[in-house]
Amino acid sequence: MKKLFLQVVKFGVVGVIAFVIDYSLMVLFVEVFHWNEIVSTGLSFTLSLIVNYLLSMKYVFKTREGMSKSKEIIIFVITSVIGFLINILVMWIGTDILNISYLIDKLVATVVVMIWNFISKKLLLENNNKEEHQEE
Repeated sequence: MKKLFLQVVKFGVVGVIAFVIDYSLMVLFVEVFHWNEIVSTGLSFTLSLIVNYLLSMKYVFKTREGMSKSKEIIIFVITSVIGFLINILVMWIGTDILNISYLIDKLVATVVVMIWNFISKKLLLENNNKEEHQEE
């Protein structure tokens, strides 16, 4: 349980770093460059994903023994693309349907996607062998 808690904390720290990059770039693109909120969200999310991958695989997740780097990247990208789609969906519902500020929408989208990302990556990237976890 302690190991899981520490992993969640590390995931949170990496998530905060990625969020700051994502949110700051989104605001920059919208407020300075006057780009569309959805386009800005997509680009900022993509750029923060690169940072998130590098930090997550170095500090948060230990991939299954024998998993190739290409498979690791594919899993990370696929789960992140699903997260991206969730992000865009939440932003679209908030800004276009509910007329909520994109700044607030982004906070809601970030929480939803963060939960998706941790659970999906934990289940798909790490060794789920119960015996191994009991020894730890």
